[in-house]
Amino acid sequence: MSRYETGLRNLQAIDGRAGQEVLASLEAISPDLARYVVEYPFGDIYNRPGLGLRERELVTVAALGALGNAAPQLRVHLRAALHVGLTIEELKEVAIQLSVYAGFPAALNMMFAIGELEREHASPSGA
Repeated sequence: MSRYETGLRNLQAIDGRAGQEVLASLEAISPDLARYVVEYPFGDIYNRPGLGLRERELVTVAALGALGNAAPQLRVHLRAALHVGLTIEELKEVAIQLSVYAGFPAALNMMFAIGELEREHASPSGA
């Protein structure tokens, strides 16, 4: 199986259909960057032994939350985190933990993103 095929398989497992939609949008702008996004993070890194998809998404949301400037990517990976088995409560704990090491602005931004996700899942049309 090629790196690209492995990456697509991991992307599907992590994010279901949403990942494919993001990828399609990126392919329309830059097919090369879209291929790199599939091959390197999802084909190589996510495929390494040692951590499962759940743990990798936990690390990813913590890193994106700590960055504080990656709100769209954070929202995508918060949804992915739920898809691989993390709970809203666990994600809230990550945001609280961030307050210590990344500061309150990063923690607040992540918590508000989690709140949006929680409302989506509570609504009748939510997943």
